[in-house]
Amino acid sequence: MNAVSWGADPIVPAGDYIKAISIWIKRRRNVKPRVVFVSLLVVLAMALTACGPKSEPLAKEINLNLGTEPPTADPSLATDSTSIQVDELLFLGLTDFDDATLETIPELATKWEVSQDGLTWTFYMRKDVKWVHYDPATKKVTEKGPVTAHDVEYAVKRTLDPVTASSYAFVDFIIKNGQAFNTGEITDPAQVGVKALDEWTVQFVLEQPAGYFPGIAGMWVNRPVPRETVDQFGDRWTDPGSIVTNGPYLLESWEHESKMVMVKNPNYYDAKSVSIETINWSMVVEDSTAFAMYENNELDAQNVPLPDMDRVRADPVLGKELYNAPQLSTYYVSFNHTKPPFDNKLVRRAFSLAIDRQKLIDTILKGGQRPATTFACPGIFGSPAEDPKYPGLKFDPAAAKKALADAGYPDGKGLPEIAYTYNTSEGHKRIGEFFQQCWKEFLGVDVKLVNQEWAAFMQSIHGDDPPQMFRNGWGADYPDENNWVLENFHSTLGQNDIVWSNAEFDRLVEEGASASDPAKRKQAYFQAEKILCVDEAAIIPAYYYTRVVCTKPYVERTYAPLGGEHVDKWKVKAH
Repeated sequence: MNAVSWGADPIVPAGDYIKAISIWIKRRRNVKPRVVFVSLLVVLAMALTACGPKSEPLAKEINLNLGTEPPTADPSLATDSTSIQVDELLFLGLTDFDDATLETIPELATKWEVSQDGLTWTFYMRKDVKWVHYDPATKKVTEKGPVTAHDVEYAVKRTLDPVTASSYAFVDFIIKNGQAFNTGEITDPAQVGVKALDEWTVQFVLEQPAGYFPGIAGMWVNRPVPRETVDQFGDRWTDPGSIVTNGPYLLESWEHESKMVMVKNPNYYDAKSVSIETINWSMVVEDSTAFAMYENNELDAQNVPLPDMDRVRADPVLGKELYNAPQLSTYYVSFNHTKPPFDNKLVRRAFSLAIDRQKLIDTILKGGQRPATTFACPGIFGSPAEDPKYPGLKFDPAAAKKALADAGYPDGKGLPEIAYTYNTSEGHKRIGEFFQQCWKEFLGVDVKLVNQEWAAFMQSIHGDDPPQMFRNGWGADYPDENNWVLENFHSTLGQNDIVWSNAEFDRLVEEGASASDPAKRKQAYFQAEKILCVDEAAIIPAYYYTRVVCTKPYVERTYAPLGGEHVDKWKVKAH
């Protein structure tokens, strides 16, 4: 069969070459055997070359959807998946995660070592990573010098500096004096346990041993940022034309609430392996609109809207483009524990028992999700999600009604006005309506639904006075329970958006963080999850996420189970 490869010469069938060789030999019977043999090898080589697979031409750009306006591109200030995706492509960390194995792998660092007592971690860095400034007006790329250990030290201390007001600084409280510096207990940054030993060696001293620290070291909040640029432009340092970066891409433009364009960094140390030269990011909030763009070939990958799940799965074309797999994330409901009636654990328990999680999955989500009874999902070290001994709260209408009555609110009588807040999204709205229906049907409680735009929602749930009850989700920053229970719900060491305090829970998650025996760590986390999700019903785990996304067949891609997508490793075939 003849084939043509995008403007290249036709590929000649192998049978025609064999026939041609046979005729050629017959015509040259008087030629010396050695000459015939060598010539034959040449012809065969030509035949094999022509018959072999030809590399397909690659496209130069890709069209993707961020889903909303990123609240920030400043790594120290990022707390949401959208901002983290932007930072993943603009800035490098000491480490990263392998998409297939979840193994912590080198990025800025070439290697690292830990002291015998587990408290001192030393990272040795690459010497070929450069700071780069890009001028969108002139397209000029200018190197600004090497990325060094001093840049790492500056970035970590900047995140911890209370002046920066990083909502994610808590992840660095594991670093010696990190929390004390962040809270103002000490004011000398030199006392924080991170130091550049020389240009290419940075050392961290921890408060306690933490085998998972290499994962923390590479998180976005610890990625080096350009001090000179930050000092020069202040809050506007991430604007196009001002920003200086070191990752595989440069920031071409940012039309707020509309689109963002990134272009390949030609001075990136591994630029030769980056084939996509332009990433066109849309900021379309509604999945239905974005998926219509996907079907109209305006986007090359997009999450599937909940109402379209059955149609997409059954479609002979879209079904082949569908990817559905577990994700290291949990969808849950948060309570503000300072606001009635959710300062009462029996009320919280009733609201958790009243949610029919399996029906939510079967009738609304339809993506193979699993009902959640723990906060940390399967695949996270220390999670009791698949432990048959774990007594998670499951759908139980009778127990739910009893808990509410025991709390002093039989059939919901006497309850104050209750509101459930979610960020604007068709999917979150449908899930909120399902919760609302469950609470009405099984508890007799009317719950008002309130939606907020993404940036406002993030500010409200991370603020001093979070909403009464709100939608939440957590995806792993690194695959360890410490990232889930301690960094989320410890009363002083975590972000604690639910404004909750439980001394035994705090003790257990601290024990789990510091213990070196894996069995002891798992035991501590088992008990901590039980307090969080069962005894205190401090949150409502709803379901463990799956990734449900369609990608065009001409896109060769990876799927990041945590952190931002590694688009720099993708390829787009000409189409």
